[in-house]
Amino acid sequence: MPSTGTYRRRKSTSLTRGFIAVGTGAAALMLPLIGAHTASAAPAQSVSAAAPAAQSATYTNDLDGWIKESLAVMAKHGIPGSYASIHRNIMRESSGNPLAINNWDSNAAAGTPSKGLLQVIDPTFRAYHVPGTAMDSYDPVANITAACNYAAAKYGSIDNVFGAY
Repeated sequence: MPSTGTYRRRKSTSLTRGFIAVGTGAAALMLPLIGAHTASAAPAQSVSAAAPAAQSATYTNDLDGWIKESLAVMAKHGIPGSYASIHRNIMRESSGNPLAINNWDSNAAAGTPSKGLLQVIDPTFRAYHVPGTAMDSYDPVANITAACNYAAAKYGSIDNVFGAY
């Protein structure tokens, strides 16, 4: 028996070392295959799960929902704008009332009052109407989207509008 405090390792045979090496090697070879199988299966599941959500997007029937729906339509048509800028301009123009009408400015005096959330006159609404929205300037989503389309053409984006436009 060895003296106290001295550690003696058992002598392993070359056969034992071979099994350990082969076992470790096999595990190392299997890990990438296991990982690859898992990685390829996960995106297929997440894509199919995400598809119904994109098709069934619903928006609330309030200012928040109207802005979000407008942003979705704008994105499809390449119209720039941000939630914060749209909200800021709506609050200044109509205080969030989709039925707001301006009967006292120069447009109203000329017979074309400004209407809706972003106070768009009918000729501007028709000229900048975005397909996929209602042909009604009082419709919140159509009004926002047309106004943002106009602002993009005139100012680069609704984000650049900080006063009456």
